[in-house]
Amino acid sequence: MASKAASEAPVHGSGGTPGTATAGTATPGTAGKYLTSSVVGAAKILVVGPLGVGKTTLIGTVSEIKPLFTEAAMTQAGARVDARVEPTKTTTTVALDFGRMTIDGELVLYLFGTPGQPRFLPAWRDLAKGALGALALVDTRDLTASFDALGNLEDLGLPFAVAVNVFPGSPQHPEDELRAALDLLPHTPLVACDARDPRSSVRALIALVSHLIESESESESAPPPQSAPEPS
Repeated sequence: MASKAASEAPVHGSGGTPGTATAGTATPGTAGKYLTSSVVGAAKILVVGPLGVGKTTLIGTVSEIKPLFTEAAMTQAGARVDARVEPTKTTTTVALDFGRMTIDGELVLYLFGTPGQPRFLPAWRDLAKGALGALALVDTRDLTASFDALGNLEDLGLPFAVAVNVFPGSPQHPEDELRAALDLLPHTPLVACDARDPRSSVRALIALVSHLIESESESESAPPPQSAPEPS
């Protein structure tokens, strides 16, 4: 499902070398803390999806700086209003996650992970201000859990790509069935990824960036709308 651009574009992540096609896995620290002089652009990107879909994991996997996480312990009180998740999940994002990734030494992505619980949707709408696009993570074990996030992206008019985070034992579906189930437009990128794997996660983000660039090029080349003739 990944596009050619997503699989071939060079990246720089987690202390990797600019111009290579891999994302390193070095422990975040002072290395890569500051932007290089080759950087010519930056973009704010949201990483959205339901509780437990892998947003925090993906940002931590690709970030070239020490990521910021606002994790809090899940409580019995929250269990009454939040969606059910795997028993092994004991924490949840309550404000945002933040990381940074550089593509080809020139484009910096500032990644903002949103809380997954529906009760925090108003908060992540505020996070969407100034964002150029979003990567929406979905889990085929419960596609309906992603409907709220996708609907809010559409309401905001924010371009997005969808990444199916592959969990052990996740059901596999043909792309056309997934598109129909998620009600995606034909031009919306749909890719598979493993949020724990740097290469896979970076490919998903590059698929989004390629989509944003193509959308911008199409809007610039489109003829201007013609005004209605004035009544005589």
